[in-house]
Amino acid sequence: MANRLTYDDQVVVITGAGNGLGREYAKFFASRGAKVVVNDLGSSFNGKDKEGKGDSRPADRVVKEITDAGGIAVPNYDAVQNGEKIIKTAIDNFGKIDVLINNAGILRDVTLRNMTDADWDIIMDVHVHGAMKPTRAAWPFFKKQRHGKVINTSSSSGLFGNFGQSNYAAAKMALVGFTETLAKEGAKYNIHCNVLAPGAASRLTQTVWAPEMMEVMKPDWVVPLVGVLVHPSCNENGSLFEAAAGHFSKIRWERSKGFLARPDESLTVDLVLQNHSKIVDFSQPEYPKSTADSMALLEKAMALPPSHAASTQTSLTGRVALVTGGGVGLGRAYALLLAKLGAKVVVNDVKHAEKVVEEIRRAGGEAIAVVMSVETGGAVVQAAVKQYNRIDIVVNNAGILGDKAFQNMTEEQWHSVMNVHLRGTYLISKAAWPHMMKQRYGRIVNITSTSGIYGNFGQANYAAAVSLHILNNRSCN
Repeated sequence: MANRLTYDDQVVVITGAGNGLGREYAKFFASRGAKVVVNDLGSSFNGKDKEGKGDSRPADRVVKEITDAGGIAVPNYDAVQNGEKIIKTAIDNFGKIDVLINNAGILRDVTLRNMTDADWDIIMDVHVHGAMKPTRAAWPFFKKQRHGKVINTSSSSGLFGNFGQSNYAAAKMALVGFTETLAKEGAKYNIHCNVLAPGAASRLTQTVWAPEMMEVMKPDWVVPLVGVLVHPSCNENGSLFEAAAGHFSKIRWERSKGFLARPDESLTVDLVLQNHSKIVDFSQPEYPKSTADSMALLEKAMALPPSHAASTQTSLTGRVALVTGGGVGLGRAYALLLAKLGAKVVVNDVKHAEKVVEEIRRAGGEAIAVVMSVETGGAVVQAAVKQYNRIDIVVNNAGILGDKAFQNMTEEQWHSVMNVHLRGTYLISKAAWPHMMKQRYGRIVNITSTSGIYGNFGQANYAAAVSLHILNNRSCN
């Protein structure tokens, strides 16, 4: 029989531990010898408590359960956005922290069309910022002691999208890129970070699941995997897992063999259209693990001869396309191509948008410049609709960088990247959505990055922000 895993002398901090899965984590680790910080603000499942006040009782109840059973635990009642106070509780009471499980969460389910900015912002605040803040507070202690374990909590909604959960799904996917970056930064300090997408009954599911389903999906059946991942003997790092009802699995990226062409003037939209079936064919899959796996394809492409494609006369005549971040680089290239294909292009950027419009007009195309930040969202879309009376295509390309090692990242560096990538994409998409629904036509392309897919050193903010773009728009109905 396998040895019984124990956590003697380990200090485990669990956010959102007053109920559901968090409560089961806390009881499990305490029963196996760990000292536990039970964090719970005591808010409702949707964060709509009267006057925004929490309730100490959930955390206190769990602590009492643990201590009555002979375990060691202390409560903490701070919001996860005040993560430094949560970690301080561990240090003040136990002198260290070994494991951090970012489990706290709320729901604000609503379709994109009906979502308020408050519905979006609070989900990001609790799930994304609320995972970053405790982790950043714990990071210096992990580095100094040269060991630490972090579990961030994603969701199947984050991995696959879900109707009416564009805010929640985006937040949960953001945690994947965030965690993969932390895994890279923490590896040399023996800090291991993994992501779990649990399926477990909780206050968040009790309004939609039948009692029988709630029983089968008890949080008890998720806990064992986390117990393994955070044990000192486990070396898993930068991985994504699912767990539900006794089923445990690891998830990896899969890429089609795809279509490869030489990056020169012969690479046209008609060529890509002609080979689209190859791009979406997964009969010969590949399993990339890092940005290097993608960059290796560039060398192969450069060795190919020029391509030849039959002209299909691809046309976007009559369509109106908005390209954010269209003043330079890739955004400029998108704008020029869309105009060449016949679309009326709205070039949005804080700089150089007028220059791109001039290029388009000199080539015989039609375009206008909208010089403002995507953080104004609705105003950008309104300018497009005011000029052309419709909006058919949105390319959410705008972005900034604020690269910095996680421990040294400032609040401003974190939030500035989040506001442009996460919130900017939401605001633009939400503003365009009613017009597209009325037209019964719309195409939204969100631009992500290999950093969002695989993580990248010094880009915890950027990787988290652009991970949301991986989601398809199944959640945005």
